[in-house]
Amino acid sequence: MASSAGSAPPQQPLFRAVASSTRQIYQLLKCISFTPKVQVQITEDGIRFTADHSHVMQGVAFLDKTLFTSYTLNVAAEDEGASLPQFQMNLAALLEALQIFGATDVAARAAKAEAEAYRSNLRNYRPDAFNHQALGMPGTCCIMYEQDGSPLSIILEETGVNTQCNLVTYTPESPDDIPFNRDDLSFKIIMQARWLLDALSELAPLAPIRITITASPNKPYLSLSSGGGLGSASVNFSSGRDLLETFSVQDPWAQSFKFDFIKSASEAMRIANKVSFRGDGQGVLSLQFMVEVEGGAVSFLDFRFIPYVTQEDEETEYEEDEDDS
Repeated sequence: MASSAGSAPPQQPLFRAVASSTRQIYQLLKCISFTPKVQVQITEDGIRFTADHSHVMQGVAFLDKTLFTSYTLNVAAEDEGASLPQFQMNLAALLEALQIFGATDVAARAAKAEAEAYRSNLRNYRPDAFNHQALGMPGTCCIMYEQDGSPLSIILEETGVNTQCNLVTYTPESPDDIPFNRDDLSFKIIMQARWLLDALSELAPLAPIRITITASPNKPYLSLSSGGGLGSASVNFSSGRDLLETFSVQDPWAQSFKFDFIKSASEAMRIANKVSFRGDGQGVLSLQFMVEVEGGAVSFLDFRFIPYVTQEDEETEYEEDEDDS
């Protein structure tokens, strides 16, 4: 005899989102693949992926909910104490799961990209980052997180074939964001991202350790310079609107950074349309890239860099220590 009590409805996952393809997700996340693990936070507006390298370089990729055809976060609105889902995970494993379809094509393109790490869209190397030929990844992608501590499930479907990958999640470390003071900007420059990529391509053959970025209200308005065992070089930008769409320098600003850190953002430079180039009074550099995706939507990639400590800074700190004693 059947029980009169109805069966309990299946529990809804904490988070579930469906995208019409994996192309955009893959390309955006690949831009912050300079660390093996990333911090993930799921919000009502989208998914925030943060990569951190020893707290001297950070990259953030935000997947806006508009990139998905459906987006559901089951956090009780009336429960103010409920925290948003966050965890740590292996980014390389996630990228591999996203490129299951068309993996051979992607691998071949990745090998070419590695061989020509600084190829520029100015030189006719820039494909449309989000077309089928570029990544070969048609189909739908469902991202699901059942509950706190559960694996992150990636379910890919193509022509009736379903593939599910369950990726282990870890307790989040929740590193603080590198502080960047927007109220104390020394300069702000908006330019096409390809100009920045071309500048790096000119400096890279010298195998530099450092890169010095200088912004000034006078010539040279924006300068990127570096030196290595093979010599030194600099790339200077004029302030014309045909090159620098926005140019605002409050105070002369010059800081040095590890060249390889700036180079780590080259994938973002390659696919982005524009970059907002900013430096604050503490010497922190911010590169915010605007990437146009399918349907006319826009996504952003945000990188922050801590500069080398200069001799002047060390002397100032020493003087302060003497005063305190």
